[in-house]
Amino acid sequence: MASLVSFLACHFLFTIFQCSSLASNVNYNVQTLGAKPDGKTDSTKAFLSAWNSACASGQPATIYVPPGRFLLGTATFAGQSCKNPAITIHIDGTLVAPSNYNVIGNSGTWINFESVTGVSIIGGTLDAQGANLWSCKNSGKSCPTGATTLAFYNSKNIMINGLSSINSQKFHILVYGSQNAKLVGVKVSAPGNSPNTDGIHVEKSLGVTIMNSKIGTGDDCVSIGPGSSNLWIENVACGPGHGISIGSLGWVLQEPGVQNVKVKSATFTGTQNGVRVKTWARPSKGFVKYVLFQHLVMVNVENPIIVDQNYCPDGHNCPDQVSGVKISDITYQDIHGSSATEIAMKFDCSKGNPCNDINLEDVKLTYKNEPAHSSCINADGKASGLLQPNNCLYN
Repeated sequence: MASLVSFLACHFLFTIFQCSSLASNVNYNVQTLGAKPDGKTDSTKAFLSAWNSACASGQPATIYVPPGRFLLGTATFAGQSCKNPAITIHIDGTLVAPSNYNVIGNSGTWINFESVTGVSIIGGTLDAQGANLWSCKNSGKSCPTGATTLAFYNSKNIMINGLSSINSQKFHILVYGSQNAKLVGVKVSAPGNSPNTDGIHVEKSLGVTIMNSKIGTGDDCVSIGPGSSNLWIENVACGPGHGISIGSLGWVLQEPGVQNVKVKSATFTGTQNGVRVKTWARPSKGFVKYVLFQHLVMVNVENPIIVDQNYCPDGHNCPDQVSGVKISDITYQDIHGSSATEIAMKFDCSKGNPCNDINLEDVKLTYKNEPAHSSCINADGKASGLLQPNNCLYN
């Protein structure tokens, strides 16, 4: 009798455990909810329906996108009223934007996550079909500004793993006003002449990690805007593109600074810049400090190391002014490779706020198989170890 009671008790507990396990992760298949994998039928309602159901579930949920091409219009996934602590979006297919760029071109963002917590995007491809809009912009015609492909605003604990973004109209991925975002194995692809197609842009965000990613685009591979801190960027292959940039900074007077940034083990191939700090030649109370550029490889890069504090394209809104952004405590360590121009290391700092505490250690950059040159204006710091080009910093 005792053994029977034990068996029934165990069976009862196992059933409860099994049911609770099944209930612990709810799945929503967008195709079951009406999405069509033909690349032509607007599937926006099905995606929003899956999101709303996952939000309301109160338990970890997965939104599944099966193989195929799913046409998606402008979509905002809002998390303000979500009961769910964790939503995973598992994509085996491709989300494709409307071919007519006017449909999303003035929306700001194509796929927008607002105030979400614990969202993960796993796999998949986002195809914004931006080529027609780039052609419009390059022709000088009046065109929409273009939409960022994927954006997270005011969000926390975000994971993007194995996602590909191709042919964005504007920025590919934006992390804005957010905390604890991790982007791993991301692939970004757009032609080198596609305008303003930054790979990943981070602004006013804390604790962002970008790792093991390959980014080729028409603007910065990674760009870091004001108010960003505690960023870790490692093992990124950049090219084509404009490199990894802190900036542009200092457009307004009251601007939050950038600090605690690490860029490690990155490779730049045929890019306009390697690692760059760029500020407008305008009054500002912004700053850049505690930055480490380490273990970087340059392959035929136009400006492998550059600080430009006199950024003033076309002379508009900034002529005859100086940058107020204070730059200090930047370390360049173990950087080697080839420059496509004679001056491989350029520090063009503000005469009103010279760069301070620039540290160079084991830098070897060549131009046409000869040591490259350096240029320093209003920059002080120190050098150690092997240094080519020669140190031009003043102490």
